[in-house]
Amino acid sequence: MPHATWLRVSLLSSLLTLAGAVVALCAGFALAQAPGPCAAMAYDGANYVVCSFDARRDDIRLFWKGPNNEAYGGFSRLANALASRGRALRFAMNAGMYETDLTPVGLYIEDGRQRHRADLRDGAANFHLKPNGVFYIGDGEAGVVETSRFLADGAKARFATQSGPMLLIDGRMHPKISPTGASAKIRNGVGVRDNWLVSFVISEDPVTFHAFAEFFRDKLNCQNALYLDGSVSSLYAPNLDRREDPPEPIGPIVAVTAPAGG
Repeated sequence: MPHATWLRVSLLSSLLTLAGAVVALCAGFALAQAPGPCAAMAYDGANYVVCSFDARRDDIRLFWKGPNNEAYGGFSRLANALASRGRALRFAMNAGMYETDLTPVGLYIEDGRQRHRADLRDGAANFHLKPNGVFYIGDGEAGVVETSRFLADGAKARFATQSGPMLLIDGRMHPKISPTGASAKIRNGVGVRDNWLVSFVISEDPVTFHAFAEFFRDKLNCQNALYLDGSVSSLYAPNLDRREDPPEPIGPIVAVTAPAGG
């Protein structure tokens, strides 16, 4: 083969190889950036992760104990239990406060059965910073409402968990959440729009209650939002390659599942 022809063939081959590598790289990048339920967001100097679901089509559930009547206590045990039943864990987060024996502090409903009664007591802890509230999931709908309203309305929830304080009540900030509050912690909570669009949020940076409530109101346009917890705030989000178990065993877990391999 003449030298000039060989150079042209060699150059063409190199370009094709380079083009293939670029395509593969772009495909890998696209795969890494594939859309999923959870995404990072920044607001007012703080970073958050928001996991969004539609109660009309996504399988949002609460989990506490397995068939052996022992609390799952963490996401990995729940994921393994679901896998044995042909289900995959798409998302999980701690779903409210609990006692040292992992019993929910307040109202807890799972699969239509009330497994712990509502707590209407007054107190100094976050849970009792009234009004507190209930996050519930029904048939094709979800909501966050004040505890007293939830109990009075007799909502037929398939799943429900009580926590506190409410962050937003019909678009208004909780009356006892002050813009001058200085306590900043990692926090997680849930907000609902239009009776079916559910946003679970965990802060990546320590934030105050006021900043957390503002994020739900001004960034996510939620009318009602509920604080879930702070000291054990943890996230299971495979699309972000996060499968972290909480730092200690937890009680109720909110999760979204799907058929394995689907």
